[in-house]
Amino acid sequence: MQSPQDVSRALAGEGYLADQGLATAAYLAFALEQPLLLEGEAGVGKTEVARALAAATGAELIRLQCHEGIDLHHAVYDWDYQRQLLAIRAAEAGAPARELFGPEFLLRRPLLEALEHEGGPAVLLIDEIDRADDEFEAFLLEFLADFAITIPELGRISAAQPPLVILTSNRTRELHDALKRRCLYHWIDYPTPEREAEIVRTRLPGVPEEVAARVCAAVARLRERELYKLPGVGETITWARALLALDGETSLDDTLGVALKVREDIDRVRRDKVLEGA
Repeated sequence: MQSPQDVSRALAGEGYLADQGLATAAYLAFALEQPLLLEGEAGVGKTEVARALAAATGAELIRLQCHEGIDLHHAVYDWDYQRQLLAIRAAEAGAPARELFGPEFLLRRPLLEALEHEGGPAVLLIDEIDRADDEFEAFLLEFLADFAITIPELGRISAAQPPLVILTSNRTRELHDALKRRCLYHWIDYPTPEREAEIVRTRLPGVPEEVAARVCAAVARLRERELYKLPGVGETITWARALLALDGETSLDDTLGVALKVREDIDRVRRDKVLEGA
């Protein structure tokens, strides 16, 4: 990747249309070897950026899905206690003793996988970091600073080739400033109806212009409302696929469940006749 334009073309080759700001941020993540923090509403395509970058560069995608209560045993490593117990029983029965806290019994989780990855580049996706606890975020700060971890029984493990790191956040809470300082930052907004129609045409080659425009205009109306869950780009594409499956003539209201997944939202949209005439 020699320029933001290279990144933009590479992502487009994987079906992801990046605007100039996103392409520049991704290019700088490559050039400066710094993590890239992507924030935005759920469904705007943050996770897809990592997938498309990995596919475009031939890198392996290693994903850590964050959640409440995530800790080192979920993210870094754990020991295979069942196999250790079997090894102990085998030794008691006369088999050669084995090192119980060595690589043979180590369960590698995504962060350790990324550090030890060999055979080419890797993209480490740390998805929805805002769902993790403060303690894990503090640990992650250290991890991103050195791209190394210490396992007491094995010592310090450093990355021979640091992965490209993409962090995503739906901004359900504010991340600590210290973590943000470690990262490049880019906010991904919902695309305009015109750009979203372009995305639909890219992801669904041959889709009639009328279907793409109709769905994108309807989604734009929905996003103007105060709903529990706004439709993302993925829902827009699926809605277009649904209309194609129904010959493109079905009413949007009949297929509203493709775009909205909360009953109260569907009831509100129908009561307010949001899609009337769409």
